[in-house]
Amino acid sequence: MKNRIVVIGGYGQVGGMISKELAQAFPGRVHAAGRSRERAEALSRETEGRALPMQIDLTRSPDPSFFSETKLVVMCLDQTDTAFARECLRHGVHYIDISADYGFLSRLRPLHSLAEEGGASAVLSVGLAPGLTNLLALQANRQLDRTESIDISVMLGLGDAHGRAAVEWTVDNLNAKFAVTKQGMPAEADSFTDGYAADFGGRLGKRKAYRFNFADQHILPQTLRVPTVSTRLAFDSAPLTGLLAGLKTLGALRLLRSKTIRDGLVNRLLSVKIGEPMFAVKIDARGTKGGESARAECFLYGKREAEATAITAVRVARSVYGDECPPGVYHIEESFELEAFRNDLAKVAKMEFRIS
Repeated sequence: MKNRIVVIGGYGQVGGMISKELAQAFPGRVHAAGRSRERAEALSRETEGRALPMQIDLTRSPDPSFFSETKLVVMCLDQTDTAFARECLRHGVHYIDISADYGFLSRLRPLHSLAEEGGASAVLSVGLAPGLTNLLALQANRQLDRTESIDISVMLGLGDAHGRAAVEWTVDNLNAKFAVTKQGMPAEADSFTDGYAADFGGRLGKRKAYRFNFADQHILPQTLRVPTVSTRLAFDSAPLTGLLAGLKTLGALRLLRSKTIRDGLVNRLLSVKIGEPMFAVKIDARGTKGGESARAECFLYGKREAEATAITAVRVARSVYGDECPPGVYHIEESFELEAFRNDLAKVAKMEFRIS
């Protein structure tokens, strides 16, 4: 019977949370999967057998029974090609991906027709950014009659626990150039430039945030038809954020091209915890309402970013597993409303909205 849920990377930091939560709802149907049989078995023991272990290597084609017995795959690993996702959709297996890499997500989107033909639903951009930022931007966009621009500002706490893959991705993008959409036209942006004073509200107040290669700014011009979308990053340590911007101006971030320096910074960020285990998102949408200029603001504050990502993924997984989403490949804001996540997120985050 096709009722199995496979969480690939299901014993990692975020994947482990997803496996455990889904196993509570669907005991015996959830498989925590990855290359390490030992780690998968250890997580299974933590759940008292509600989640089952599975060994899988994505560089090899799974046994045909994998697709005939699996209803949903939740992908928590970064991939280099779409071959596995393609096979899932071709066999009618629902698919969720929490990847933050737009280069990869953009290659999944063209599989829409294949998913429709196979009767599979795929949901992309399932996390904090992209993910909750997309849903907040959708909410802000709907407050205006016409939206001309959306500025997304993300603050990450250095005291939070982040997985190695997430830290490596952040470090690798500190000195990146990337394509964006500005006034409906292609443009180029550079990480840790173009500072913006984002008002996060409350005790956080105004903080300088800088351009960063988050996927949401590439996705939202397509899905929301907004001509200008910008995403910026700040850390809860204002001095560190400012230091990185200064190093960028001096050209010193080019030193991260050295593997030794790059790996050293990654290890340092993983081993030393300063600041708070927190995250915050601020959305500033500008446009018109009732024929006058207007701005819609959305705020999201929380603790434990990885847990917020897991909560988002679990909520999406429950809906997809219940066949509540249409066949095809969609970004989260095309299939879900922010309200659907409010109750689940309440234990780690709070939201605020206003229009002026």
